[in-house]
Amino acid sequence: MNEYERMLIPLRLFSLLGLLLFLGSCTRKTALNRDQILQAEVISEKVLDDSDDPAIWVDPNHPANSLVIGTDKHLDNGGLYVFNLQGKIDRNRTKLGMKRVNNVDVAYGFIWGKDTIDIVVATERDRNSLRIFSLPEMESIDGGGVKIMAQPGDSLPMGIALYKSADHQVYAIVSRKQGPSENYLSQYLLRQDASGRLEAVEVRRFGKFSGKKEIESICVDNELGYIYYSDERAGVRKYFADPSKGNQELAFFGQGQYKIDNEGISIAKTASGKGYLLVSNQAANSFIFYPREGSPLNPHDHTKLAEVRVSARDSDGSDTWSYGLPGYEGGLFVAMSTDKTFHFYSLNKLLHLAGLKH
Repeated sequence: MNEYERMLIPLRLFSLLGLLLFLGSCTRKTALNRDQILQAEVISEKVLDDSDDPAIWVDPNHPANSLVIGTDKHLDNGGLYVFNLQGKIDRNRTKLGMKRVNNVDVAYGFIWGKDTIDIVVATERDRNSLRIFSLPEMESIDGGGVKIMAQPGDSLPMGIALYKSADHQVYAIVSRKQGPSENYLSQYLLRQDASGRLEAVEVRRFGKFSGKKEIESICVDNELGYIYYSDERAGVRKYFADPSKGNQELAFFGQGQYKIDNEGISIAKTASGKGYLLVSNQAANSFIFYPREGSPLNPHDHTKLAEVRVSARDSDGSDTWSYGLPGYEGGLFVAMSTDKTFHFYSLNKLLHLAGLKH
């Protein structure tokens, strides 16, 4: 062994020690992430009876004035609770007196007369209706409710997600409490009729159902043009959002990955066409992450990437805003919790704990 080789011995030992320490730290970090529970930045004030689903509306001019709208499924005095970013209820804009308001979603730029407005739309389950309000005012524009699910044998409406097409039309995709193995979901075009009243025109029925429980949570990727929904004890199903593209199922994933039910779905965007699908593993109090864009060879290949436990309990519904808001670096993730509240999280912290890039 020459002098040069002897000089390398401590360097090699130091490098090996560093590698071992690095691997050890990675192991500890993985174990920590697996066991750690992400705590909410904010827990909202409580609704009256049964929190179920949130939707985020962002004020483009004053982000600090953005809102979270959450449903309460009370049988006689349910409604839409409006929260600020600190989780405080805005009593002036909260709308109650409805019968079992189930799920909710927001759309921007809805054509209303000669103008466009932002709207929030919810299913009022026990009245077979959609309830529609302008944002941020929370003024009713639905005349007391727009009837849906009117065909013989139709069940009560539950889940809802809104899709805005390339020609600026807004559609509501609605699931029902019970339904057949085919054509479980209905898609409605929301528009004003000749008299100026709001109407919901059914344009198609689509979507498979395993028959194992029910379908409630629906999510639309407006940018990529897809609908995802939770077939609760089977997996997540994917379809085109544009009715003209057909009713074929594009993907069915997540089978066997959930403790009992797969539930609320939302989308965290990281770049154009990229990001993550977040799906609630309800009984495990966690969310499972899938690639939004699929795999390099198949845009409909959604394999599990990570799972993060959260403080929200038995979460049915969630929503995500993927850009920074006051108090929420990198974005806001909101999840319903079964204790009548909604939990507000930093999207950056959620993705960091999942080991994923924003």
